[in-house]
Order: sequence, then C-alpha cells, then structure tokens
Amino acid sequence: MKQTGRVLLIGIILLSIPVFNNVFANGTPDTINLSTAINTEGKTFADFLWMMIAGFLVFFMQAGFALVETGFTRAKNVANIMMKNMMDFGMGTLVFFLVGFAFMYGTDVGGFIGMSNFALSDALSSSGEMNHWMYADWFFQAVFAATAATIVSGAVAERTKFSGYLMYTVVITALIYPIVGHWVWGGGWLSQIGFYDFAGSTVVHSVGAWAGLVGTWIIGPRIGRFVQGKAKPIPGHSVALGSLGVFILWLGWFGFNPGSTLGADISFARIAVTTNLAGAAGSVAAMILAWSHSGHPDIGYTLNGALAGLVAITAPAAVVSPVSAIIIGAIGGAVMYWSVLLIEKMGIDDPVGAIPVHGFAGAWGTLSVGLFAQAPYTTSFTGLFFGGSGWQLLIQSVGILAVLAWTLTSAYIVFKLVHKFHGLRVTEQEELTGLDRNEHGTSAYPEFFGVHDARELMDLDEDEELELIRNKRLAVDLND
Repeated sequence: MKQTGRVLLIGIILLSIPVFNNVFANGTPDTINLSTAINTEGKTFADFLWMMIAGFLVFFMQAGFALVETGFTRAKNVANIMMKNMMDFGMGTLVFFLVGFAFMYGTDVGGFIGMSNFALSDALSSSGEMNHWMYADWFFQAVFAATAATIVSGAVAERTKFSGYLMYTVVITALIYPIVGHWVWGGGWLSQIGFYDFAGSTVVHSVGAWAGLVGTWIIGPRIGRFVQGKAKPIPGHSVALGSLGVFILWLGWFGFNPGSTLGADISFARIAVTTNLAGAAGSVAAMILAWSHSGHPDIGYTLNGALAGLVAITAPAAVVSPVSAIIIGAIGGAVMYWSVLLIEKMGIDDPVGAIPVHGFAGAWGTLSVGLFAQAPYTTSFTGLFFGGSGWQLLIQSVGILAVLAWTLTSAYIVFKLVHKFHGLRVTEQEELTGLDRNEHGTSAYPEFFGVHDARELMDLDEDEELELIRNKRLAVDLND
C-alpha cells in the first residue's frame, strides 16, 4: 500500500508539470488590484446564481450514485463503494483543476486537445483583473467530470482493488473525459463538424459506461455470477438505498440538463420539463417490459429505467418537444432493459447496470437528436422525423463511434497497464469475505453484519477460512 501511495503521488506531481510551466511562462502579477476584478464575461448575477445552483445539484448526484451502487451491491462491500465514490470526487476534482479543465477548454491544438489555463492560471490576468465567470464555469464542469468517473465505479464493483481503481479514476478525469469534452464542447473537431450533445449523453455518460465496459471485461465477473455459462442474479442488499439514490439522481438531473444553458436562460424551464418527462417515461417502459417478461413489476429494472430515460434525454433536451421527450425516454428505458440481457449473454458482469443505463441509453439519446430535433426548439438543424435530410443523424453517428473508439482504446491501455504492473482484482478470499474487511479494515454494518461468520472464522487459518467460504457459496448455488 505504501508503494501505491508513492505511485499516486508521483502521478499527481507529473500532472502538475504543465501547471508550473504555464505559471513560469506567463509570470504572475507583482501586485493584485482587486478593484479591477470586474471581468464577468458579460454575465449577470442571475447567470452566476443559476450556474452555481445547478452545479450544487450536480454535486449532489454524487450522493445519488453512491446510494444506487451501495443498494445494488452486497452489504460486505458498502464501505468500499462509498470510498470509491468519495475519491472519484476528491482526487478527480484535484486533477481536473490541475490539467483536466485545461485539456478540455484550453487553446485548441489540432481539434484534439486544449493546451492552456492549467490550474485556472488564466482566471487572473497579469494586470490583476479577475475573470469571475471562469470560476463558476470551472465548478460546473468539475462536477460533470466527477460524474463520468463514478459511472465506472458501479460497473467494476465488488471485485476491484481500491488502489488500482484510484489509478484509473485519476486518468479518466485528467485525460480520457477531458479530451472527449474538448472534441464536443471545447471547440474540437466534433463540434466543428456539427455534432450536438447538449448536456452529455455521450460526452459524460457514454464515456463512463464504455470505460466501465472495458474494466469489467478485463477484471472478469464476480464469483458466482455465472454458473456453467448461465447468469445467476446476485441481489443487492438494500432496495431502499438504491431507490433513494435514484430519486437523488433525478433531482440532480434538474441541474445537469437545465444547468447546461450555462446561464439564466429562460429555456431552462422547458429543458426541466423534457428531462422530467423522459425520466418518467423510461421508468414506466422498463417496468412494463420487466412485468411482461417475468410476471413481476421488477423494482431494479424500473429504477434503472428512470435513469436510462434521463440519460437518453441529456443530449436532445434543449431541441425536442415534450412529446418527443416522452418517446425518447420510453425507448431509453427499453434499450436499457434489452441491453442488460445482451451483456449477460456476453458474460459481462455489471452489478448496477451502469453500461446499459449510461452507455446504450446514452448512445440512443445522442442518435435521437438527429431524429427528433425540431423548430422552434432549434433553428440550426432539423431531425429526420421533422423534415430533416438525415445529415445530422449521420454526424451524430460519427460522434458516437469516435467517442466509443477513443474510450475503449484509452481505457483498455490504462486498465491493462494497471492490471499488469499493479493488479486490478482482489484475491478470491478477499472477494468472498468482502472488500470492506480486506481493503479498508472495517465493516459498514458492524452491529449485525458478519457476526456469525466472525465467530466461525476466529480460530481458522486462511486456507481453512477459504474452504469454509467456498462450501457456503456452493450451498447457496445448489439451493438456487
């Protein structure tokens, strides 16, 4: 663990090099006259206020993700899930401040990456004038970056080394996500050809999902998830926590999508309406599908259906009608349902459904821009269903495939390097006894969880303990 800490420290120092180069190149003012600190980029106080409130709502989504992942996984791994979500935001915020924001919104280099404003060095000019809006903008973008990173956490839950996960989350926040953000929102090549993703169905959600897909494939499924080639459910420990997490995420989406107006534009009210309708339609569609196939209105599918509808509307929220939003959200819920079955058949173990919710539904939402965009909600292009030529649909497809290729490739390299030189997966014994105990030396539920196991294991050595756990696992599988 000491070696891991050194590796992380060295990584952060390396990420800081562009910051120091930027500072030394531009110099710093000898004196700062705060009376000149009036640069607001033409924004009013209302713009600042809405931007920050929206950012606070998106930050609260971190709690939603933590609760969803916790509820959908087992009690023995709760502390581990919470730690990963905490560090997604903690370490992610620091590296996004140092380099991520610069790579995303800095001066364009070849349409691929930004290369200026490291550590917000441009927020204060050499004359002492302060760009207040840059601080508001950075905060809003930072909470978005944390969202992309934490999606991966759910996909690789319950069998991943905490230290290995930290290494990856630093890279996605510092490089993988910011480069995609630059392509679309920072003036890069996708924005130049007309690709449209209003609030991040692809930029945020699909990036996190496709990275999680690579991680799950490299790490492999949890013990007991597939028996003789057949998928076996591993129930989460708390429907209540998972449900609460979804409601918190739904609330946060009213900052995520309407906040992407990047100011107090009155269109944010309409965007809130399309966002809400899509989430509702996604939940209903997923419930109906699950009910018709299993005979029960499954709570897990219904919760993820709401999230899939919200993910799907994130790209087209500002350019479609309320009726179209319902259709987009309902299809998003259906896409999520069928893609869950698809990845199960592929032998991919995604404990919380992050890949179907954020990846497949995100791709659908991005495509829907080219189908459902219409006047008067947009005047720059029209979707195929409302008289458009299909050109925008082609551009959307190019963007989806480009981001998919970049994310799969870069995530594969990072995960493989971490796996080879450090290790990504915990041992069989650690996985069976729980990551809380082995990775963090604690238990999320010390009053009741593991009391009987602790008594049985107290006098056993490691081999005897592992054999006992295997026998219990076998008994559970036979009973099922």
